[in-house]
Amino acid sequence: MALPSSSRFVIIGAGIHGLSTAMHLAKALKAKGQGGGEDIVVLDKTGIAAGASGIACGVIRNNYYQPAMRELMAHSVSVWESDPKAYSYHPVGYMQISPEVMHEQVATIFEQQRAIGYDSDFIEGEKACTAYMKEILHDWRAQGITSVLHEKKGGYANNTASIYGLAKKAEDEGVRIITGVKVVGFKSGNGSGAITAVETDRGTIGCDYVVVGVGPWVKTIWDMLELPRTVDIRKPDGDFARGIRMWTYWSLQEGTLGVDPEVQKTNDGKMPPVIHVDTDAPLYSDVDGSLITDKLWGIYYKPDFNFGGVQGGAMPYKVERDPDEVAVDPYGPESPEFVVDDQFAHMWCSALAHCQERFSGQIGRYKKEPSGGLGCFTPDNFPVFDVFRENVYIIADSNHGYKMIGVGELVAKDILGESSRLLEPFRFSRYAEGKLHPTSNSPFPWS
Repeated sequence: MALPSSSRFVIIGAGIHGLSTAMHLAKALKAKGQGGGEDIVVLDKTGIAAGASGIACGVIRNNYYQPAMRELMAHSVSVWESDPKAYSYHPVGYMQISPEVMHEQVATIFEQQRAIGYDSDFIEGEKACTAYMKEILHDWRAQGITSVLHEKKGGYANNTASIYGLAKKAEDEGVRIITGVKVVGFKSGNGSGAITAVETDRGTIGCDYVVVGVGPWVKTIWDMLELPRTVDIRKPDGDFARGIRMWTYWSLQEGTLGVDPEVQKTNDGKMPPVIHVDTDAPLYSDVDGSLITDKLWGIYYKPDFNFGGVQGGAMPYKVERDPDEVAVDPYGPESPEFVVDDQFAHMWCSALAHCQERFSGQIGRYKKEPSGGLGCFTPDNFPVFDVFRENVYIIADSNHGYKMIGVGELVAKDILGESSRLLEPFRFSRYAEGKLHPTSNSPFPWS
């Protein structure tokens, strides 16, 4: 497709956020009689679903300790539910299975889920939790579990299929999606900071408005826009923590055990919920019985025919170096550096065996193929949705991205003047104002 010389809206990124925003913006413009999809072009330097959205585990959940995240996720789950076929969505539910150190916080999550009408059950006490899990999976044997939050909504979606479903919906609205176009800079003028054109390796596109939805490449675009490299964050005592890096990278740890996905069916022959286990029980090797860790650890997993086995992951690790020196490309399985190793396979497969007897002795079936990726995180590890340079809307998901399919709808309305209370807690100003999200006891930075 030829590159246009101008477009009213230029959206960068053909993943979950860029395509969702494009589709909803096209619909909103048409409904208001202010245009339509023909006013929107989506650019991607590689292709549809070529980035983080295309390799995502695909878990859809509401389990967040932060009230603002719970409400935002409840909205996104409703969008997934609106067209399960197009979004390749499997509403099997989700389970947060936790140790005593997380009990109080998970109880709070349950109470607030109930307050917003999000269907879930909460089981408390070690014996009750074991009995509940054995009613679902007869070989359940995880230790140190004192609470189970069973979300009846949520589940997972097949990553690439869902993104192509979004792309079709956007194109049906008249949106142009142009791939193989790399953004290399921006132009501004007329004494204003507003962006007047997007510069690419195939030419320049004049524009009235820019939307950035590029996942782990957000720092690259942020730097092109000459936005702050550090932030000052107001602390509870009113003082400031100054010069905090705006962006850090975390390496994601995911893989697949190459067994028949049906091996994970429940006692009644159904596909199980997505399972997330955090525990402080010692984790021992399923290979030689050696101690892997006696610290708090966590994994998540699900049977997935798309991945061809039981797929999931464990805690990511922070990339401890200057973010300017981190190479995001080549991304995902193509990365020479940020893919999982044998140590992850050993830990994750041993953790699966810790949780369920059926996985004992199965490490030999682990798929030894490149897996993993990078996430680009904000200072508090939660998203930023806001306008910069007067007419650039940045969707910085802080690696919460794929499950947040509903953000595009809210951003489209925000752009057209219908501000959403669901987005307000994620404005950039929260750092200077000290309005940060509460932190959980989870070993994962995004919970």
